[in-house]
Amino acid sequence: MDIAQTPASDPRAASGASVAQSKLDADYQSFLTLLIAQVSNQNPLEPMDSSVFVSQLAQLTQVEQSIVTNRNLERIDNRLGNVEALSDVQLIGREVSVPTDRVELRDGKATLSYSLSRAAANVSVLIKAEDGTVVRELAGQPGAPQTAHRVTWNGLDFEGLPVPDGVFQMVVEAKDPDGAAVAYETSANTRVEELTFRAGHSMLILRNGTEAYAGSVTSVR
Repeated sequence: MDIAQTPASDPRAASGASVAQSKLDADYQSFLTLLIAQVSNQNPLEPMDSSVFVSQLAQLTQVEQSIVTNRNLERIDNRLGNVEALSDVQLIGREVSVPTDRVELRDGKATLSYSLSRAAANVSVLIKAEDGTVVRELAGQPGAPQTAHRVTWNGLDFEGLPVPDGVFQMVVEAKDPDGAAVAYETSANTRVEELTFRAGHSMLILRNGTEAYAGSVTSVR
């Protein structure tokens, strides 16, 4: 499959270290201009205190050293980003698990997971079609918190009839013993179709029609 690649940034754009270096060069020129002017116009009977200029020169030197360090760190960061991108290319065509509320029904089967922020007394998973219609409700799900609960849908609707394969939305309805809603997170398996790069990060184009950061993948098969 093709890799849709876009530059992480405009190569003509200056890095932070380059901008700082340009400013430092300007400061050096201003410093030298001021030094020459003061030396040329000083009173021979009361020569100026050179310690002030020595101190300023030392400060500029420290700034220059910091800029060099930042430039080296930028180069290292760019190289690490390239290594990460090459590694992420291997995800193309693989089945991955990512945070999403989109679940795929394929060959009459769909697998999804949810995690609750706190304990819940009643938990149901709703499977919704693209138009928001509830196709199936999977009631009586576990309510333990901070645990990835795996749920399998057999692809049947409320009447026990098979639903055509496709992409559906999963919504978790979880309530505590007092009837208050419990926050949750969902994830599902899908396949990586393409890889693109945005703002220095690898983005996965997924078969379920969504995108995800490569760093959000929790498992690969």
